[in-house]
Amino acid sequence: MIAAEKTALILLAAGRSKRFGEADKLEQLFLRKPLAFHVVTALEAIPFQARFVVRNGTNLDFESRGYRLIHNDAPEIGISESVKLGVACARAESPEAVLIALADMPRVTATHVYNLLDAADSADAVVASTDGVNPCPPAVFGAGRYEALLALEGDAGARAMVLAGRHVYAPARELIDIDTPEDLERLRALR
Repeated sequence: MIAAEKTALILLAAGRSKRFGEADKLEQLFLRKPLAFHVVTALEAIPFQARFVVRNGTNLDFESRGYRLIHNDAPEIGISESVKLGVACARAESPEAVLIALADMPRVTATHVYNLLDAADSADAVVASTDGVNPCPPAVFGAGRYEALLALEGDAGARAMVLAGRHVYAPARELIDIDTPEDLERLRALR
């Protein structure tokens, strides 16, 4: 188990959202709150060592919610650029692990994040979420994985590491990732 107090949260909010269209999907309202602030709210009581948000383009005020801002000037490079920026900043705090979460996953729960941290058993741990079929974020990476995260390239992010890591189950409805307007409409219909 890696304690939350020794883990840095890295929230990725810098994607170009090409499939969503012109609107900032993170600012779209879901249950009267911007989409991105659902995961922020769900994780706010977890006593992380530090909180970082990697963003580009969104005007949401993450700072007032306790996040340090990291600006990604090159989101076109892919998710790996955001991961590297986040890990580089988090590493300066010397956490035992980082938790990488996505701002467009509004139904992630604190309980699930604690389950991920409980399953992380070493500095080399990679513990990702799964709905029983597909491994995905949020994911915990022990400090022994920082160099590999900093060497990532392209838009696959840490997919290979996640696929090879340990997986902790969460219901599919908690791991919904909003990529298109249709995804958002399906989410709104679930309530």
